[in-house]
Amino acid sequence: MLASGAGTRVGAAMNKVYLPLAGRRLVSWSLGAFARVREVGVLVLVARPQDSELVEWVLDREVDAKVEVVLGGETRQESELRALRHLASRIDRGTVDTILLHDAARPLVSPELIAGVLHSARAHGGAVPGLPADDIAEIGDEGAALTGVRPGMIIRAQTPQGFRAAPLLSAYERAAREEFLGTDTASCMERFAELPVRWVRGEQQNFKITYPHDLVIAEQVLAAAEYQR
Repeated sequence: MLASGAGTRVGAAMNKVYLPLAGRRLVSWSLGAFARVREVGVLVLVARPQDSELVEWVLDREVDAKVEVVLGGETRQESELRALRHLASRIDRGTVDTILLHDAARPLVSPELIAGVLHSARAHGGAVPGLPADDIAEIGDEGAALTGVRPGMIIRAQTPQGFRAAPLLSAYERAAREEFLGTDTASCMERFAELPVRWVRGEQQNFKITYPHDLVIAEQVLAAAEYQR
């Protein structure tokens, strides 16, 4: 679970994943969803050093599960690598066979989507959830005209993104050695691993909290679903 970003666009004085949402902090919604998936054995929260008091508060009061905390790095990829290194001995022993990387700023992920990504990653090697981006079209030369939808399916990728653990760690170590910085987990795996990555249909409510109005929408989604606090 990645919670080491600043989230300045949401306009808050603190890391946005610790903002309140329907009586709980954003990050605790995601952690709670993962904790309800029986096949998930280890929960790791990647946090900023300056958020240590907030992390302790949330884990003590809002999360009914054991969570291991790792301090993040300067970039998302470095933060992911630190989490992978934290699990390296368990990956080597085979006690951790698949890893899901999730953005804590997506608090409404469901246990069903988490389980679906996990099952697909175990079966095929990698899995990325997303929704078809059927509202995207190509623009012709100099923006003169729309040329229609691009060939093939384009998706708006979400998290969690899941991969078999050993190839994931190996790919990230190689990326670090070669100073490659990918756009997301899947881009790093595409460059340094040969695992097939399957698409898993995502969820409309699994959107990222980026701007203030996203919090309002998330509150409305939770109210409509009558979520328990």
